Amino acid sequence: REHRERFVSQQIHYTLEARDAEFELLPISLDQGLGVLVWSPLAGGLLSGKHRRNQAAPEGTRQFAGWTEPPIRDEDRLWNIVETLVSVAESRNVSAAQVALAWLLGRQAVTSVIIGGRTEAQFKDNLAAADLKLSAEERKRLDDVSLPQLLYPYWHQRNTASDRLGEADLSLLGPHLNQ
Repeated sequence: REHRERFVSQQIHYTLEARDAEFELLPISLDQGLGVLVWSPLAGGLLSGKHRRNQAAPEGTRQFAGWTEPPIRDEDRLWNIVETLVSVAESRNVSAAQVALAWLLGRQAVTSVIIGGRTEAQFKDNLAAADLKLSAEERKRLDDVSLPQLLYPYWHQRNTASDRLGEADLSLLGPHLNQ
């Protein structure tokens, strides 16, 4: 029998706006002891705070140039998330980008994020997120505004088996258990 190394990490897209990974990828990471490396943690700059509801994309940005990734399925939800990010950032005197990155770095299983600033100032700002620790109340505000709707079978598990779930399942259902 040939020896094979087990996976130790996965590289995924995961942001406050795109929390789909919470349905399977993050729970399996917890269950199997995998690290998670997040790509495009600011959703192509949409979570940086420079893009706002009912405003044209700033010149020189990916969105101004017609960038279509990541796909935004609910634009109103995106802008609610951005407004909350900006509010938390302003109260801490940091950038919205730092708050979005700090939220990710504080998530279970997330071991690192891949940042992609175009300027030295953006890189310095993004790196400062490593030292930003969000309060429980700030995390709750961000969790609540970005919480995805549960898909089947997860809503059924929440309703019928929440007392029998393991750590990996609870990582997904934790925020949903009180709904």
